[in-house]
Amino acid sequence: MNRIFRSLLVSSLLAAAAIAQQSPSSPAEPKSSESKGAQSKSQQASRKLDRAAAYYHYTVAHMYEEQVTVHGRSELANKALEEYRLAIEADPSSEFLTSGLAELYVKTGRIRDAVLEAQDIIKRDPNNLEAHKLLGRIYLRSLGDMSGSSNGSENVLKLAIDQYEQIVKIEPNNVDDRLLLGRLYRLNNDLQKAEDQLKTAVKLDPDSEEAVTTLALLYTDEGDSTHALQVLSSVPDTGRSAKLYSALGATYEQRKDYKSAIDAYKHAIRLDRDNLDAIRGLAENLLNDGQVDAALDQYKVIADANPEDAQTYLRISEIYRRQGKYDEALDSLKKAQSMVPDALEVPYNIAVVYQAQGRYDEAEKLLQDLLKKTEKAENSYSQADRNNRAIFIERLGMVYRDQENYQAAVDAFRRMIPLGDDNARTGYQDVIDTYREAKQWPQATAAAKEAAQKLPNDRELRMVLDAQLADTGEPEKPLADVRSMLKGTPEDREVYLRLAIMNTRLKRWDDAEEALNKAEHLSTKNEDKEYVYFLRGSTYEREKKFEQAEAEFRKILAANPQNSMTLNYLGYMNADRGVQLEESFNLINQAVKLEPTNGAYLDSLGWAYFKLNKYDLAEETLNKASLRMGSDPTVQDHLGDLYQKTGRLKLAAAHWERAVEEWNKTVPAEVDTDLLSATQRKLDAAKVRLAKEDSDKR
Repeated sequence: MNRIFRSLLVSSLLAAAAIAQQSPSSPAEPKSSESKGAQSKSQQASRKLDRAAAYYHYTVAHMYEEQVTVHGRSELANKALEEYRLAIEADPSSEFLTSGLAELYVKTGRIRDAVLEAQDIIKRDPNNLEAHKLLGRIYLRSLGDMSGSSNGSENVLKLAIDQYEQIVKIEPNNVDDRLLLGRLYRLNNDLQKAEDQLKTAVKLDPDSEEAVTTLALLYTDEGDSTHALQVLSSVPDTGRSAKLYSALGATYEQRKDYKSAIDAYKHAIRLDRDNLDAIRGLAENLLNDGQVDAALDQYKVIADANPEDAQTYLRISEIYRRQGKYDEALDSLKKAQSMVPDALEVPYNIAVVYQAQGRYDEAEKLLQDLLKKTEKAENSYSQADRNNRAIFIERLGMVYRDQENYQAAVDAFRRMIPLGDDNARTGYQDVIDTYREAKQWPQATAAAKEAAQKLPNDRELRMVLDAQLADTGEPEKPLADVRSMLKGTPEDREVYLRLAIMNTRLKRWDDAEEALNKAEHLSTKNEDKEYVYFLRGSTYEREKKFEQAEAEFRKILAANPQNSMTLNYLGYMNADRGVQLEESFNLINQAVKLEPTNGAYLDSLGWAYFKLNKYDLAEETLNKASLRMGSDPTVQDHLGDLYQKTGRLKLAAAHWERAVEEWNKTVPAEVDTDLLSATQRKLDAAKVRLAKEDSDKR
């Protein structure tokens, strides 16, 4: 649920006191106490009406009530209650007095008595608005104490909904009632009813900011940013408050229109300079838009205003890590740790920084400590516990994989599988990917078969196995199996994408392009279309249709300028061909700024430096890439070319030889045959020349 909408629900529905030690059904089913109350009312009705006495006792009761509620004199509560009872004895038919008594019961914590009084009023007068509202408020207050019991919370929520449905029938034009009922429906996941109530509230009062923003946030929460934007934009600029601009910012953020989100949050801050939520929204969208330094400045503003906010320091550390400023990132994490010493995410993020720095032993120790700290008996883990452990285990596996300790990585990833659900799927996928990275193809295939057998209903893992089989053997059967998963539904999109990837790797270009066209037809979200464009661009690039590939990549960047994968691919494609070198360098450099530890991006940047004849920078950057992905043949080939260009032929030959070895370990789908042939020729020529030089020295 959207964090803003959840906040609204909590502030609106769960703010007051809760029912103390009471079963959820007891307010609706008073049983024996009900007959006692009915008997008491019958006796009261037979007594003589005395309005003067009723007024006197009510006045005294009200005086005591004020002493209790205003001045905190709880010892006078019983006297107030007794005076209310005397007033009701004098005037048994007065709903005003019985409502007052019920309210006092609530104020003094005697919730069950309050419920019985209110229910008794409703039995005599089903349309008594105040009694319904009193019961509704009681049930809302009780939701807070029911947070530990899902069944209890659901029962009380239904009781609250029932009361507010009655309230809306009695006064149908009250906007606040409609808003509250809409939020209750939302809390109950009855989205259509929630939307109906909120739309009615907006219709009753189009100028109600509360109604407009609540409806818009409902749409945003459900991913319908188009309707959310329509609702919010209906309010003219002159009538927009900081809250409404913040809601606009959140909606634009969901649409990945980060520049519009930034503008909306800036408007919110102009209207309310102390609105830290708006400043956070601004910071987040500046970060999304690639304005890292500006985002950092905003987070620093938040830290100055609220120096005890650990989450802000976590975000600051993330920015420093993305900038490659690891010492500053660690300083921010230590500040956060001093505020929340028991928070698991702080040491986890420290481990991530250590990994980026290559301090693998320290990263491993932190992650092992986290796993030990969160260890429980097998049947004691909640789903949240399992998910946390999966995150720690996966990071540990990545640390091992960065060191090319592939067996330790596989052993770590396998620990995710018993955690079940998505964790098992991810664990298997990581195991398969690790074997592939190690070029251990039979093991990768065996792991894919195991995954498909253990999780037979997982379509994604079944397609992973098919892709693995197509890479390593006869492709027709796995391709046919993937095609058999097509059902004529929107879910076919993922199947077509898999078919496109498999056919591209098999160099079946027409089949790949046809599958991508069908996947695009089923893509409704912008990010889904972007992925299709990327795959189509990479297919065209492998076909050497460079202009068509560039057109696809530029479509992505026009919509999402911070797509690092596309920035790198387009930049490298053109730099490798010596085309638009300055722009290509800038594209790759931007990708590296977004992901400074990505080995593939570092290789691209080093190659762009080489093409620009900046050999010192090329060597430094390519060596960084080699530290991250030393078994990648392209990185080794690039280092060979660099060392040849700078007169170090022996080193060049060593790297070309490593490149050829790595290509020979892999499957045909992974090999650029033209590049392999070129590298082999360079290696052969270097060996001949080095042999001649040795001969001449003798």
